[in-house]
Amino acid sequence: MIDNRLPINAATVINECIIGVGSNIDPEINIQAALAILHQETDVRGISKWVKTAPIGISNQSDFINGAIKIHTVMSQESFRHYLKNLEDKLGRDRSLPRYGPRVIDLDIIVWNDNVIDDDYYTRDFVRNAINELKSPY
Repeated sequence: MIDNRLPINAATVINECIIGVGSNIDPEINIQAALAILHQETDVRGISKWVKTAPIGISNQSDFINGAIKIHTVMSQESFRHYLKNLEDKLGRDRSLPRYGPRVIDLDIIVWNDNVIDDDYYTRDFVRNAINELKSPY
């Protein structure tokens, strides 16, 4: 596992990202597990409030708990995205389920170095609200 904690040295490029977090399968347990690993392996700088949201796309499933986490990382955007996907897998995410189906954990980069890179920011109020808690509005 890459040690993503800071500081490294004065020449190191530090990227700031905000990730959206969601779960509707034992969300209290799975979000806490993700947070524990992220605190251990990355430089967590802030956590939004957590909100309960209705599922999108497939309504016959449990509500989600959603929020956001601000992290500083020395990884590139692509490396960090890969790290998050590996973390989802480590926590038991089943990628054979439908796209909008139940999730043990969902970790998506929404903002990278002040740039919104995920359209969910513009289309989902709960994402935008969580991000705006951690960063100035875009």
